[in-house]
Amino acid sequence: MFNFLQINLLEKKHLMIIFGILFELSIVNAQSISVSGNVRSNRFPISDVLVTFIDNADTTYQYSAVTDNKGAYQISVVTSVGENENNLPTSFQPGQNYPNPFSSTTAIPYDLNEDANINVIIYEVLGREIKKIDVGRKSIGIHQLSWDGRNNLGQKVASGIFFYRFIVNGKSLVKKMIFNQNGVNTLSLPNSTSLSPESSLQKSGETKNTLGTDFKIRIQNTNNTLPMIIENEIESVTIKNDTTISFDVINIPTVNVMLDSTNQIIRGYGAATPWYRPVATDSEIQSAFGMEDGEIGLTILRLTLDPNSNNWSKWIPSAKKAYEMGAKIIAAPWYAPSEMIERVLNRNKIKQDMYDEYVAHLNAYIKFMADNGAPIYGISIQNEPDISEDWTWWEPEDMLRFMSDFADSIDGALVMAPESFQFRKNISDPLLNDSAATENTDIICGHIYGGGLTRYPLAEEKGKEVWMTEYLMGDNNSGNNLPWAIALAKNINDVMKANMNAYVWWTMIRYYGPIGDGTTAANPEDPREIYPAKGEVTKKGFVLSQFSKFIRPGFIRVESEDYPYTSNVYSSAYIDPESSKKVLVIINSNDAEVEQYIKMSELGSTTFTTYIT
Repeated sequence: MFNFLQINLLEKKHLMIIFGILFELSIVNAQSISVSGNVRSNRFPISDVLVTFIDNADTTYQYSAVTDNKGAYQISVVTSVGENENNLPTSFQPGQNYPNPFSSTTAIPYDLNEDANINVIIYEVLGREIKKIDVGRKSIGIHQLSWDGRNNLGQKVASGIFFYRFIVNGKSLVKKMIFNQNGVNTLSLPNSTSLSPESSLQKSGETKNTLGTDFKIRIQNTNNTLPMIIENEIESVTIKNDTTISFDVINIPTVNVMLDSTNQIIRGYGAATPWYRPVATDSEIQSAFGMEDGEIGLTILRLTLDPNSNNWSKWIPSAKKAYEMGAKIIAAPWYAPSEMIERVLNRNKIKQDMYDEYVAHLNAYIKFMADNGAPIYGISIQNEPDISEDWTWWEPEDMLRFMSDFADSIDGALVMAPESFQFRKNISDPLLNDSAATENTDIICGHIYGGGLTRYPLAEEKGKEVWMTEYLMGDNNSGNNLPWAIALAKNINDVMKANMNAYVWWTMIRYYGPIGDGTTAANPEDPREIYPAKGEVTKKGFVLSQFSKFIRPGFIRVESEDYPYTSNVYSSAYIDPESSKKVLVIINSNDAEVEQYIKMSELGSTTFTTYIT
């Protein structure tokens, strides 16, 4: 008995191995065996991992598959299973392709009882020629060829039923096969990309006594592996029957950035100077809105619309300076003027017949601020209309009536509503489901105290921006408390990943905020903590600056995913549509340094500057 390995160059870019076995008295019977399994890390499936089985008897024989989104793979490998006492083939006979159905490459065996020129034509189910394969002249024996599911133009064909027709010495025979490109990706023949033309020519004259049953297994990353893994190689695995082999691998936490998958426009990051706190000084405004070292780079200032117009002027200097530094100014009322209020069920509500007067009150404030060099970008109808019995209360039906019938008369600023304390949809959905109220609402805004930090599909469907306009945390600790600062970073990141357009922190100048006020917590969680001096930018301030300084108004958030989800590393990514500058924010909430792999599609640049808080 002797064997041969014949190498044919079918195309310049495709090296295809076709092997046959000639017989004198008996032959080695090659069998296709199915191997399936999963690739996991800490019980989590790993997608797009390349699993390769390499025949240790001849390492040019390699069989590969890529795991699906559940971490599963399936491979057909060719092994030797002993001898067959059959004589030489007595007729020409094409065999059934395997695997069948197939999703990547299929092997088509055939027997020859005489030397012959072999031509194979593949047809789609209606009889149209898809692929013509000129195999060439073959000797008597058992052979096989392969088809990779591509047509004569090199394009992948659609899934369906196909027929392959052998033409041998004027005779033709036809068999059916099924191609399913959405199935598990398998290769039943040696991996053509693993051979160089030089090594192919050297092997063409050699003989091979048997196909092996002993395989080396490689587990490797591809361009799409998520998360990336530490690649592994298993030297020897014996395979004789259909079997399942699964692998537990070590993952490398991976951030996958998809630059071509865009989300919301970013309007900015900011903080408030509420009515009960002192007016911010020039130096504090400079620290908050400046872009130099040690400054935060905020772009939104939130003010209180005082019910008493005599108090409006005291906020002008700080607001004007912030505006001149490029900030957007938004404002919200806590209390309506007392003459408009009536007490209903222990709640302060605006009288139903005074909505026109309330509009006039809002317009007067907008005009006053504009006339004094601090124009209002957006005016809220009411701060937290659904929580406090102290300040003005609005029932959902009251807010709907006002926004539908009166808000169109607000002039000089964008209209923001309803500013629920928890983004409660029972008060905002009615606005979005009413055509007039929707038309009169420019920005859907709200807070995230105890809930509400989710994407708002209805607002997006109606084309409305969504702003998170107030939140605080860690108010019994110093603004320099690192765990609370990291928690703030994740909170901002979560708001951005919820597709919101702006993030506004509560009190700008406070011991627990981005800038210290020189005071301490009344009931400190840790009495040993050191509190910031008045005017000092805190760790929370520097966390805010990691977003506000680098993600400027007009940037677009692009999709990013963190793998695995249990790594305690969180990311978001942004791009400037004008300059194509890219910004990636990565938050490590672990207690130690971690290795993080970053994948970025269509990068287009090779230089990143790192800033660490």
